[in-house]
Parts: sequence; C-alpha cells; structure tokens
Amino acid sequence: MKGFVADIENLTEENREFRHVLYTGKNLQLVLMALKPGDDICVETHKTHDQFFRIEEGKGEVTIDGITHKVKSGTGILVPAGTLHNLKNTGTELMTIYTLYGPPNHVDKLVQGTKAMALASSEHFDGKSTE
Repeated sequence: MKGFVADIENLTEENREFRHVLYTGKNLQLVLMALKPGDDICVETHKTHDQFFRIEEGKGEVTIDGITHKVKSGTGILVPAGTLHNLKNTGTELMTIYTLYGPPNHVDKLVQGTKAMALASSEHFDGKSTE
C-alpha cells in the first residue's frame, strides 16, 4: 500500500514510547511521542525542517523562540525551520503527541523507548523511506 492510513488518535493515545517513527515519506515523516510528567523534548532547532505537533492527551507548555504558551489535548503547534523550541509535559499524566517533520528527520521505523535512549543516539534520517 502506498501512503499511510490509520486511526492516528488511537495510535497516539496508546503509544508509550518516547519516540516511534510510524511512516517516512520522501518529504514528510509521521512520529508518535510520549512525554512523562516533567519530561520535555529538549530545546532544539531544526535548521531545514518544519515541524507540526498535535497534543492528543495531557497538558504542558511549548516555548518557541523564547515565548511560552500553555498547551493541552487538542492543541496544534507549528514550528518553522530555524526556530528554537521545546515542548514540556507540566501535567501529572502522560502527554501523548504526534508530530510531522518536513522533510524527514529520523531513521524510518525508529523506536526509542525513553528520552535517555534518544539523547544517547546520534541517528539522523538516512534517506530511506517507508516505501
């Protein structure tokens, strides 16, 4: 099958991995994330990648170029390439998220169970897509 069709809300809510790459196209990548209470994605900048986040469950805050916004279930966030950003779970429950990178940022089908695993990794998109 070409493309990706699934119940993204259900997949996102069931995900417990810090990062789980579901699908990688030539120009876009779909990734699930789960942040434990108090956890964040780490301050980062993607020089050539736009990124979209959708919060499915939980609450927290996103900081984009030094401006912090409260976020909760249902919030969408768009971070343009070259923008310093961080997303943090400030709640008491797991925050579940899906994110889209354009172009892809991670190796296809990557699963990193914890933030520590992600921080210890030096992987980057290798040009191989799902199809």
